[in-house]
Amino acid sequence: MALLDVENLKMYYKILRGEVKAVDDVSFEVIAKESLGLAGESGCGKTSVALTLLKLLPWNAKIKGGTIRLTGEDITRMSDSELREKIRWKRISMIFQGAMNALHPTYTVGHQITECILKHENVTKDEALERATKLIELVGMEPERVQRYPHELSGGMKQRAVTAMALACNPDLVIADEPTTALDVIVQAQVLEVMKDLRHRLGVSMLVISHDLALIAETCDKIGIMYAGKIVENGDVKYIFKEPLHPYTTKLVSAFPSVIGPKTELSSIHGFPPDLLKPPPGCRFHPRCEHAMDVCRQKEPPLIQVSNRLVACHLHGGKEA
Repeated sequence: MALLDVENLKMYYKILRGEVKAVDDVSFEVIAKESLGLAGESGCGKTSVALTLLKLLPWNAKIKGGTIRLTGEDITRMSDSELREKIRWKRISMIFQGAMNALHPTYTVGHQITECILKHENVTKDEALERATKLIELVGMEPERVQRYPHELSGGMKQRAVTAMALACNPDLVIADEPTTALDVIVQAQVLEVMKDLRHRLGVSMLVISHDLALIAETCDKIGIMYAGKIVENGDVKYIFKEPLHPYTTKLVSAFPSVIGPKTELSSIHGFPPDLLKPPPGCRFHPRCEHAMDVCRQKEPPLIQVSNRLVACHLHGGKEA
């Protein structure tokens, strides 16, 4: 059984002009002790998926269909109070995008970590602070940093502190939303090493959300490529990076430089993602796809098994359906 099983999930934002289909029939699973990456251009629905999993949605967002099962239990049917008591931070935690904004400026790092522990576990303040100190050390910081305020920490330290907070209640799954955004290259590398080390030492599963394919290649076992609110390709990282089948995945991979092999000119993806108020008929990528056929403009391709991964494309890796 998968730790997390998402099936046909739909989440739309209601605005004055209609409904934005931000997450539209998305399915994937996260196996225990494995890491899945969700990649794609900005606005493709990655963060919306993460917020939907924890039902941390704004007032104008609504889950329109599908199921989210955590070890077989459907959490889409849970009330907010049940989610707060049973799921959020206790079983699924989140490293939010932008550590600078995720930490409260008037409380110490230790206070914010112990708050999570005291909320969900029957321990004393001293016991919670002791665990917070150990977590700070676990992510590679000096124990005395637990008494520091966010403004006294560098960007990399704040990111580590947020990571420690996500681990406070020993969750089964950690969602990392753009965990290295706004960090310089050296600090990014350090944070990546921390994430990989924690995965192996603690056996925690991860859902890593990023537009940075290099980050996902370093930290994930599997990858789901999202475009316009849908997953268009899903499978093992090594296969998808070596031989992408969907034209959009091919373009994404070609747009990233490689430090091995011959130097090649980087390509770009012409055009823009579609308006999800009125997505195009058929395959949503067809207006930007150089391989588009008539069937692509008329019929939406299903996500089906092709070779060693799932692909939603009428070409099926170069072979017309």
